[in-house]
Amino acid sequence: MQNEDLLKGEKVESILSPHPLSFMRLQAVCIFLIVWGIIVLWLVNYSQFKGTLTSNAWFPLILWGIVLLLGGVIVALVSIRWSIFFLYLGVFLGAVAIILWQNLLHQSTLFIPLYSVAASIVGFLCVEIYRRSHRYLITDKRIIFSGGVLTKRTRTVRYDKISDVNSQQGILGQIFGFGTIIPVSQSGLGLGGDTSFAGGGVGGGSRLKLFGFAGGGRDVNTPRARSYYELHGVYPFRTVLKLVEDQVQGTVITPYQKEQVEFQRQQVDIQKQMRDLLKNQKHGSGHKAAGPDDDEDPDDEEPPQPVRAHRLKQKPLPPEDEPEGEAFGKDQVDIQQQMKELLKKQRSIRATASETDDADEDKEDEGEPEAKT
Repeated sequence: MQNEDLLKGEKVESILSPHPLSFMRLQAVCIFLIVWGIIVLWLVNYSQFKGTLTSNAWFPLILWGIVLLLGGVIVALVSIRWSIFFLYLGVFLGAVAIILWQNLLHQSTLFIPLYSVAASIVGFLCVEIYRRSHRYLITDKRIIFSGGVLTKRTRTVRYDKISDVNSQQGILGQIFGFGTIIPVSQSGLGLGGDTSFAGGGVGGGSRLKLFGFAGGGRDVNTPRARSYYELHGVYPFRTVLKLVEDQVQGTVITPYQKEQVEFQRQQVDIQKQMRDLLKNQKHGSGHKAAGPDDDEDPDDEEPPQPVRAHRLKQKPLPPEDEPEGEAFGKDQVDIQQQMKELLKKQRSIRATASETDDADEDKEDEGEPEAKT
């Protein structure tokens, strides 16, 4: 993440990446492949079933493939991720293709363990490259998630949009001090659906049959996101969690602050009404003042006394203007009354808040002598 990607005045609090053991689920897939390859080597060459397994050149390959695919099905049912099964299926089909292409069927007892180790090493390298592609940037305004090898994905979450913070820490995480933090936004981003899938099926939803298994779907919303859309396996876990919670708490408006914001909004509305009323009054008085001047003809010369008498007659307000002035006065009284009530309510709330603070201080003062005694 470059500095030019930051907002103006934004301060970086921490730059994180997943712990090397945070992708142990993917690494366990490679470990199982190595372990099972070594077991097949022992069964074919050193176990009491050596004669039976070597009686046919296809037996070692079939045994290795059946257990490998069965393990993939079990892991897929437990983790609700069929990608692991298809990964094992690809490894098995690759081994069959190489054996048929290079005519290595009679050397399968040695080829299968070597192929398992080689495939696991490639898997470990891919997992490490994927882990290193993740970067998490925590600033004083937002959290920036980025990750991906071929396709870079980025997610930005502002603290005022976070409604919940979910944290997960497995056994290895508790031992080595890393864990996963999932910020859930108000729109529901960060929540995933778990679909139960079991042999024989369960009630609800459509059923899917695969290798004789029937499964029923039942969705449950749970905090879950892609590893590049969450703080996956960050270290140190407790420190990062406290940092995120402090930043989120800093954007939360207290009830007292909400009331003050509402008071300010009402004051602005009342001031706007008063400003419009004064504008209307000024416009009405200007219109009245312009009336007598328009009636006079500058070309007509009249004696001073008639002019004075004419002006004396025009000085009193006409009867039709009295209702308008009374309306303006009534509006002013209403607006002033609203302002008085608003200020009175605001003072009472401030007094209540100060009394609560004083009571808390008195309790603390009473507790100190007891502690000293």
